[in-house]
Amino acid sequence: MANFTDRLQALKMERSLLQKDIAQAAEISLRTYQRYESGERLPDTDVLSKLADFFNVSTDYLLGRSDDPAKH
Repeated sequence: MANFTDRLQALKMERSLLQKDIAQAAEISLRTYQRYESGERLPDTDVLSKLADFFNVSTDYLLGRSDDPAKH
């Protein structure tokens, strides 16, 4: 199963997004987002929820706890 960093990078690439666009949608700095994508940091629950909503996936999927991206 993939981890948070893998899922974040894959979702970004699948949707042809830029890091700055994702950071803006999650209301975080670009550098903070880059730290998530590089695995240096994990988001708090508020940001995790924003990222899941932005990508329209479940938080469990983002965290690598499920292979099913659908929200339940």
